[in-house]
Amino acid sequence: MDQTALRTCALFDLSHTAARPLLEAAEYPWQALSGIGSFIKQMGPTLPADEYEQKGENVWIHKSAVIFPNNYIAGPCIIGPKTEVRPGAFIRGNALVGSGCVVGNSTELKNVILFDSVQVPHYNYVGDSILGYKSHMGAGSITSNVKSDKTLVTVRVGGERIETGLKKFGAMLGDGVEVGCGTVLNPGTVVGPESRIYPLSMVRGFVPKGSLYKKQGEVINLQ
Repeated sequence: MDQTALRTCALFDLSHTAARPLLEAAEYPWQALSGIGSFIKQMGPTLPADEYEQKGENVWIHKSAVIFPNNYIAGPCIIGPKTEVRPGAFIRGNALVGSGCVVGNSTELKNVILFDSVQVPHYNYVGDSILGYKSHMGAGSITSNVKSDKTLVTVRVGGERIETGLKKFGAMLGDGVEVGCGTVLNPGTVVGPESRIYPLSMVRGFVPKGSLYKKQGEVINLQ
C-alpha cells in the first residue's frame, strides 16, 4: 500500500506553524505527538521577550493574543499572535497554538498542535491531535483519542491497518479541512487537505485529500 498521502509533508504546509522543526523530523505526523511537551519547553525560553509574556510555569502567550477571563491554561503551552482564547476554554497542557487561532467557549485542548488560523470555536475536544492550517471544527465536533478497549491505535487505509504504537491518538487534519458540527473523529483518523466532513459524521481511518465525507463508504472526490 502507498502511504505517501499520510506523510507529514503531504498533509501540512509547515511554513504555517512554529512546530516546523518537530514535524520535519516526523515522517508521519502522529510520530510527533510524544514530543510536543518537551518541544514547547525548549522553545518557550527562546521566544522574544518583547513579543511574548511568560504566564506561569512553561506558559508563553503572545502580547497580541486576546485571552478572555474565566479560562484555564496549563503548561507547557505557547499561544501565538492574535489568537483568541474565549471564556470557558480549558487548555490542559502540551498545547502549541499558532497565530490567528480561535480556542472557543468550553473547548478543551490536550497534547495538540494547532497550525496558524485554526478554529475550534465552540464545545470542541481536541486531544493528541494535529490540526493543519486554516482547518475548522464545527460546534460540538470532537476527537476521540483512546479506543474503548484501550488497545493501541491503528490507522485504517482501505482494508489495511497501519500500526502507530500509540495508545492515545486522536486525529490528524490536513490544511483547510472543514469538520461539520457534532462529528466524532475516532482514534487514528487522518483527513487529507481541503476535505470536508458532513455534520454528525462518525469518521475513522483515512479520508483522501479533496474529499467530501458523507458517511462510512460514501466519500466523494471533489477535485
